[in-house]
Amino acid sequence: MTALIRNLTQNPKNDILSGITVALALVPEAVAFAFVAGLDPLVGLYGAFIMGIITAVFGGRPGMISGATGAMAVVMVHLVQEGNAVGQALDTAIPNLGLQWLLITLLIVGVIQIFGGILRLGKFVRLIPHPVMMGFVNGLAIVIFLSQLGMFKRTTNGVTDWLSGSELYIMLALVGLTMAIMHFLPKLTTKVPSALVAIVVVAAITILGGLEVSTVGSFIRDGGGTGLNGGLPSFQTQLFGMIETVGPYWKMIVTTAFLLAAIGLIESLMTLNLVDELTDTRGSGNRECVAQGVGNILSGLFGGMGGCAMIGQSIINVESGGRGRLSGIVASLMLLSFVLFGSSLIEQIPIAALVGVMFMVVIGTFAWSSFRIINKIPKADAFVLIAVSLITVWQDLAIAVIAGVIMSALVFAWENATMIRARKSIKANGTKVYEIWGPLFFGSVQNFNSKFDLKFDPNKIELDFMESKVSDHSGLEALRNLANKYIDSGREIKLVHLSPECKKLLMKSNPKWKEYIETNIDDPRYYVATDTMDKEI
Repeated sequence: MTALIRNLTQNPKNDILSGITVALALVPEAVAFAFVAGLDPLVGLYGAFIMGIITAVFGGRPGMISGATGAMAVVMVHLVQEGNAVGQALDTAIPNLGLQWLLITLLIVGVIQIFGGILRLGKFVRLIPHPVMMGFVNGLAIVIFLSQLGMFKRTTNGVTDWLSGSELYIMLALVGLTMAIMHFLPKLTTKVPSALVAIVVVAAITILGGLEVSTVGSFIRDGGGTGLNGGLPSFQTQLFGMIETVGPYWKMIVTTAFLLAAIGLIESLMTLNLVDELTDTRGSGNRECVAQGVGNILSGLFGGMGGCAMIGQSIINVESGGRGRLSGIVASLMLLSFVLFGSSLIEQIPIAALVGVMFMVVIGTFAWSSFRIINKIPKADAFVLIAVSLITVWQDLAIAVIAGVIMSALVFAWENATMIRARKSIKANGTKVYEIWGPLFFGSVQNFNSKFDLKFDPNKIELDFMESKVSDHSGLEALRNLANKYIDSGREIKLVHLSPECKKLLMKSNPKWKEYIETNIDDPRYYVATDTMDKEI
């Protein structure tokens, strides 16, 4: 029982207060992403609640926050628009068909993500190079910053333009006050989350001072919504009846599902990795994959827009002291309570306070050290860092990470391809020895083949792999083809110090290889210090 409580929360006060702070920041984010996807605000809020509560309880990273995200919203919008168009074209004119298609898609997304966890795909986050990670967080910080600039606009009679005059000055002053409180309050006390204090103080100033500023409520109404009032998420009884309307559009739904699943897992695992670094702890990527899948399935069944881990909110939670699962649970329950009971109060929170909180997240997220080290790291790594940052802003986080990993892998393969060497010597009995150094794999095969002088080599050849390793099938085939050329020309060849795996594969392909592989030879790689120590004692 003690272990269960310890897993639920490390510090109840901090977790509860940070959860409340995160919930306040979740409202405009969920609403904004719902608008991006062309959905009602309640769909985004329900999605944020369901994803948040499921991943908080069952996820692989205590303290990490999940909800509706922009990366997934920009993919959803095309499916929603297509579904609505089809619904309007049908004789029965089905309303909100796009939403129903999205909910069906989320069921597939969830199944894919659960299988990702079962197949243990979460471990592949460890393969993400550090330059990709730095580029990712830099690009993310820029994206968060740019997304907040939209809050400095106003919509009047359907026309949107930038704030100006006193409206702009008041907005900037409130944002600055929020940031100042978050910066200086922790120097005085850390007993309460500075973000929560900042939001309450700025809200009190605007309400008591009667200032005309943009609020959560006006933000929702300007976007076309009617407010936060709603009930508990209800089971979508008509969902499975809508499957017949998909018809020839199954290919688009399945394709969208795979794309959403990939984006969700990549963003969630990257967030998990980032929170791991911030807290000096380690979460379970595979468990998080399963939790994300279950959350998206339930979102589809109960009318939410689904989602994944939210990096900005996760950082707010961690920096506010939230470390246990209780913080995520409180954030989700508070979000639902806002919809059910506290909508009138939450709608009065100034957008400026939430923008200030997110600006502080930007400052804390950006890897400022990248400016200092950019001239001190390999040029290829610097290129990857900058490229991932730009692609994150230009496209999205998932594409940027995939592109960064591919670029890093190609750089690694190229550099290792040029490392292979062959030191040549002649033994007293006339045997020519090629001492191979460096990895033999698909990238180094050509250089490997160029090291041998088949036409002028003597009758006895020895290939020594003490300082080399055959790493893949291409390397194995290159070794097999080279040996066959020597054998076909009537020469004797011996392969020494091959790895056990390579020996096994060669002899499995043809048992005659046993006579060409030297097995009765001492291998210095397997000497152990205790043998010498025992003799001395």
